Amino acid sequence: MDKFDTFTGIVAPLDRPNVDTDAIIPKQFLKSIQRSGFGPNLFDEWRYLDHGEPGKDNSARPLNPDFVLNQARYRDASILLGRENFGCGSSREHAVWALLDDGFRVVIAPSFADIFFNNCFKNGVLPVVLPAATVEALFAATTATPGYALRVDLQAQRIEAPGLDAIGFEIDPFRKDCLLRGLDDIGLTLQHADAIRAFEDRHRQAAPWLFNKP
Repeated sequence: MDKFDTFTGIVAPLDRPNVDTDAIIPKQFLKSIQRSGFGPNLFDEWRYLDHGEPGKDNSARPLNPDFVLNQARYRDASILLGRENFGCGSSREHAVWALLDDGFRVVIAPSFADIFFNNCFKNGVLPVVLPAATVEALFAATTATPGYALRVDLQAQRIEAPGLDAIGFEIDPFRKDCLLRGLDDIGLTLQHADAIRAFEDRHRQAAPWLFNKP
């Protein structure tokens, strides 16, 4: 996955608590296990006025003008601002894939569902937990200022927010290191590729009958 060090992006305010993973990417899109192509169907039932299905031409579908991501000022947003319990519901990793495919690298909220929170780190998305009062201040600044953007510095664990004091955030040191180095679970395993190959060679020599082809 891509490394995460510093990131600057326009903020989109999704002013709804308890946003579940079925709202993030509806169940009919889970047929694919590819990690790309889900972006146009992110928040599908809120984004469009009709029912979405895999393979449907999204460019021809009627947009919901009241949905925040359809508003011109937020169409290039890459930081999502949410409310409490973001990502609740089922454990589908597709929810994070859809956010990433639509260009979001950071999600800020007062709290996250555990599995969604873990899936973010495995895919290069940074979930930032901030106090409710701080999130409220960011909502106010975002809605008041077109093009409102934040600079997120993972190394310093700090967010630079125009009109507000710098905001610090906490993150597990291991997860921080993985994001900075761009290591998902596969990448972490491959760091030990030489040791794995050496073990396989020893095992093949010690028990050759396990490797005999019929």
